[in-house]
Amino acid sequence: MNSPVIKRRSVPMRAEAMLTQSGVHPLLARLFAARGLQQPSDTELALKALLPPDSLLGCQDAAQLLADAIEAQARLLIVADYDCDGATACAVGVRALRAMGADVAYLVPNRFEYGYGLTPEIVDLAAQVYADNPPDLIITVDNGIASVDGVQRAQELGIEVLVTDHHLPGDVLPEAAVIVNPNQPGCRFASKNIAGVGVMFYVMLALRAELRTRDWFAQNNVAEPNLGNLLDLVALGTVADVVKLDHNNRILVSQGLARMRSGNCQAGVRALFAAAGRDPQQASTFDIGFGLGPRLNAAGRLSDMSMGIEALITDDSARALEIAQQLDSLNRERRAIEADMQEAAQAQLLKQVQETLDNTANETTNESAARASISLFNAEWHQGVIGILASRIKEKAHRPTLAFAPGNPGEIKGSGRSIPGLHLRDALDLVSKRHPGLLLKFGGHAMAAGLTLREQDFAQFAQVFEQAVQDMIEPAALTRTIETDGELPPSFANLQTARMLQSEIWGQGFPPPVFDGEFTVDKQTLLKDKHLKLRLKQGNATYDAIWFNHAEPLPQRIRAAYRLEANEYMGVANVQLMVEHASAV
Repeated sequence: MNSPVIKRRSVPMRAEAMLTQSGVHPLLARLFAARGLQQPSDTELALKALLPPDSLLGCQDAAQLLADAIEAQARLLIVADYDCDGATACAVGVRALRAMGADVAYLVPNRFEYGYGLTPEIVDLAAQVYADNPPDLIITVDNGIASVDGVQRAQELGIEVLVTDHHLPGDVLPEAAVIVNPNQPGCRFASKNIAGVGVMFYVMLALRAELRTRDWFAQNNVAEPNLGNLLDLVALGTVADVVKLDHNNRILVSQGLARMRSGNCQAGVRALFAAAGRDPQQASTFDIGFGLGPRLNAAGRLSDMSMGIEALITDDSARALEIAQQLDSLNRERRAIEADMQEAAQAQLLKQVQETLDNTANETTNESAARASISLFNAEWHQGVIGILASRIKEKAHRPTLAFAPGNPGEIKGSGRSIPGLHLRDALDLVSKRHPGLLLKFGGHAMAAGLTLREQDFAQFAQVFEQAVQDMIEPAALTRTIETDGELPPSFANLQTARMLQSEIWGQGFPPPVFDGEFTVDKQTLLKDKHLKLRLKQGNATYDAIWFNHAEPLPQRIRAAYRLEANEYMGVANVQLMVEHASAV
């Protein structure tokens, strides 16, 4: 594997100075400027700084459609995606619509039986499940922009469709009554990175405003809901979906975290914190991304996301905790399945590398240099876990990675993760254009995508996908780069700074701070045969440090890239350096 290259982020001096002069902590001013913030207003995370709903194309039309449906006492049905974003979007919709007097139910497809999106089969299922009281309006959340056939089937059954989604549209849009998607043609909404739950939250804001205009709440003796109370769900879905944390998303996440920390959150969110063994009063994006999100996602990966949605819409704390414990059990099962799959994938990857080296008579031992992409398939793999597997392999090999598992008879389903420098959906689109009919279906984003193939076509696909990646990616992008924020001044290497950094909003597109510096290794021990525990010295200061999943001993002098964290154990807190990479000086 290529050794990572440490590269320091550039810091625009003018932006840093403006932020510092406005009262931003000097270290934060440096970090913010390096992440593109230019002026004090960029750091404003109050709700008043949110983009207005009327800039989101279709949002006002959706509000009018929903208000008409509520006035007519129409039957509404939310069709959700089966991941964390879809579950939280569904919960936001159910809670808000019911609070505004709507008759609403929800349906989430089982991914193994029905696949993704509003398919004709899902529409037929909805008609069957609610045969005695069929829906008048279907609302998609976190899906629907590609559901041309599903929307058509709904129309055939006399059911209107409101699509709320954030995925990239295809060449043809569904003929829904209304589409709300910031990525649809003609939409001027500035946050193209908003998650599905964020889109649904905006639609609910617009609906409440529309009902206010109609004097609905007063005339029907309905208490006007405080939609801010749903921001914990918006934060959960936004972080878990790993969308870019642009300014608008950072506001949504910041407000949601504030409510979690104050205890003002849904029973299900509190229960997920408890199941993850984390304290909501200290809630961070890390807790959401690595504690709550995986447990909620486990339902959709291994079972049925309906149980996850139930946890988020119930007000019964005991019931929420019961479901959260079930989700925790599913997550442990998911981790065990993933571990077995990773072992098989690693063996397959090594075999693939060796075959490539043999074919090219290349004697190099660099595992990643031979290929620009990785495509893996195993008939024993679990369809619900291949996305995580692709992500793990991508992180290890720093290559765009696609992992496949059996789907419908004769077909395999793939899930992919990419690296900076390759737009994965565009790469699949290139393959589909060069080889019509090879991909049965595909879709996704720059960094993640899914697809379906005939099993017999896997070998051909792996070959043509590799060629597409080679044609699209710059060779330099195949070397992993660790971007750092330079050296951390000794005066800031303390517990107060660590806690300040922990309280900020970091994530995709706004990465947590990573510093680098030279240290002397004073002591090193191995924990559980796979984690390196260190004591590092820099000048007169000594720091505890740990490098997870790294077992090889370090030389006496190193240059390390690390994160600064507050480590609390048995009621005692101290600073700990979380090593990302280290090499000899």
